[in-house]
Amino acid sequence: MNLTFYKYQGTGNDFVMIDNRQELFDKTNIKLIAFLCDRRFGVGADGLILLENHDTFDFKMVYFNADGNESSMCGNGGRCITAFANFIGVINDEATFEAIDGLHKATISKGLVSLQMQNVKGIEDHKTHVFLDTGSPHHVQMEDHLSHFDVKTVGRQIRFAAPYNESGSNINFVSKISEEKFAVRTYERGVEDETLSCGTGVTAVALAMNYIGETKKNHITLQTEGGDLQVAFEKLDKGYKNIWLIGPATQVFKGTI
Repeated sequence: MNLTFYKYQGTGNDFVMIDNRQELFDKTNIKLIAFLCDRRFGVGADGLILLENHDTFDFKMVYFNADGNESSMCGNGGRCITAFANFIGVINDEATFEAIDGLHKATISKGLVSLQMQNVKGIEDHKTHVFLDTGSPHHVQMEDHLSHFDVKTVGRQIRFAAPYNESGSNINFVSKISEEKFAVRTYERGVEDETLSCGTGVTAVALAMNYIGETKKNHITLQTEGGDLQVAFEKLDKGYKNIWLIGPATQVFKGTI
């Protein structure tokens, strides 16, 4: 069986993208998904995304981690599937789609894709770190020497330790550059490695930095290893709303495997 796919990336967070509106792809085949994401034997990606039909909205997003298992929300993946939907003519410059964590709105303008994230109510300040869920669970902690930090080793230790254990959390390490800009490096569960960027991760970092008083800004630039993303939001008495993840989403190539 020949499978046509597209490769997309958003600030280095890369995905195998498949048009599954005809429902020909076997979503239960974990080995196949892991193979396609394998960087040595397959296409290579941080995850695989299926674009499917939806009865009410523009489309449905189904996201799998590189290990082949369906996962929680992926912010950069949500931006990339919006660009893909535009490319194949499913949408123009606006979209409403369903993902595993609910409905999302997205817009395309001047080469940037903006994705509205879910509202965030509960943020836990543990002094050494902050924990919150932005569609995926995120541990956020500040580090002074981020460029030389061993993200993979330390991130993996925290990811599998209590209270996260097997279900795990994504682990974000943050360094403050200015009131409006923070550097971020992320260890992603399911990928089990550092990724060049993580959309739900930088969203978590922006909210966490505002929550603990590292910034009073509500439009923040996050510098990742793969490029800059922006997060804009409105602060409530308890939590945050109108949260937008903003950045580029680019098609890299089309292929058949």
